[in-house]
Amino acid sequence: MDMARQYDLKKVICWALYDWANSAFATIVMAVFFPLFFKQYWSAGSDVSVSTFLLGTANSLASIMVAVSAPVLGAIADKGSSRKKFLLFFAMMGIMMTGSLYFVDKGGWIIAAALYVFATIGFSGGNIYYDSLIVSVAGEKKNKIDFVSALGFSLGYLGGGLLFALNVAMIIAPRRFGLADSNEAVRVAFITVAVWWAVFSIPIFLFVEEPKTCGGFAGWSAIRAGLQQLNSTLKEIRKLRMIFMFLICYWLYIDGVYTIIRMAMDYGMSLGLDSKDLIIALLITQFVGSPATLAFGKIGEKLGTKTGILIGIGVYIIAIVWGFFMKREMEFYALAITIGLVQGGVQSLSRSFYTRLIPENREAEFFGFYNMLGKFAAIFGPSLVGWVSLATGNPRYSLLPIIVLFISGAAILPFVDEETGQRAAEELGRQKT
Repeated sequence: MDMARQYDLKKVICWALYDWANSAFATIVMAVFFPLFFKQYWSAGSDVSVSTFLLGTANSLASIMVAVSAPVLGAIADKGSSRKKFLLFFAMMGIMMTGSLYFVDKGGWIIAAALYVFATIGFSGGNIYYDSLIVSVAGEKKNKIDFVSALGFSLGYLGGGLLFALNVAMIIAPRRFGLADSNEAVRVAFITVAVWWAVFSIPIFLFVEEPKTCGGFAGWSAIRAGLQQLNSTLKEIRKLRMIFMFLICYWLYIDGVYTIIRMAMDYGMSLGLDSKDLIIALLITQFVGSPATLAFGKIGEKLGTKTGILIGIGVYIIAIVWGFFMKREMEFYALAITIGLVQGGVQSLSRSFYTRLIPENREAEFFGFYNMLGKFAAIFGPSLVGWVSLATGNPRYSLLPIIVLFISGAAILPFVDEETGQRAAEELGRQKT
């Protein structure tokens, strides 16, 4: 909190509350209840490997749709000063589609998958504009941006964890909440996520200002200007070698992070672990992740952002090897705690490191590229897990290729020089003014 006082505390908190709001979707829907319900309810009667393949395909389809449009939408938002408008559109899409999952009947895996795809598009698309607004609230003190980024992820873990705890209580004792059974409790959980997301999104729209120096175009003029800007950026990218290198290594290691987030529940169930034990383990991850993410923000300041990311990647590699040999529920608990210690740290430090490398007043466009790579990662990883599981009939083998992605990303990251990247971005900014 002492560090927060260096900023406009109200804006920082209001911005970070959007992470508190939409992380409920990432935690409760994406990581836990949708995979659980998809396998046991909506895909009832299907083979385990087939349901894993279908889940991986749904995740990949959503990621493709966001990835191909992210840089274009980001450039248009920059030129049209419309980041908050785009954020509102995607947030509303995610909220409505998530709430609609309540109405899908047993066996309706096609409708469930379609709603999930659009809900994920809303979640992922909105994050382009949410991420780009970090500069508005962090100000010019980029050496302190690790804290602001970490605060967002930390509140996300805490907020998502609190609602998750309520949902877990609903599943364990549904009659205490006036629900017929655990199936109804899961369906109601989708409604609670939609409401939570909607309510806690309000502060960012009311109190976080849209940057006024990023364009001012409107309507078709903004679209034309955005497309021209994107075309210009694609030509300029060769001058921004550090950004290019970071995006490549980010794509590799974040692939592993997102795949574990989206497929961990499915993996545990495929090994025959009890779903309630898996849910409780992932709940623990949320509460471990909140303070651990703030700690990683401090690590970024003291040891360097790249060092913090590399520490997190190293822990992930150890966890994957451990997960390959895992047999008991208690091991899943230990793994969940281990991953909770580094998951938010890797994500938050990656965002803050990238923020230092990009040109001023073009944040939405460049975060479009950032999210594009993240979504292409989310295409490859879950598909890889699904295909390997389907081909081998053994979900354990689907973990091993993910190690290669982490190692490859970690090998490139040390060559990304922050000072060189900042100088290139500043030079490009001067040329545009």
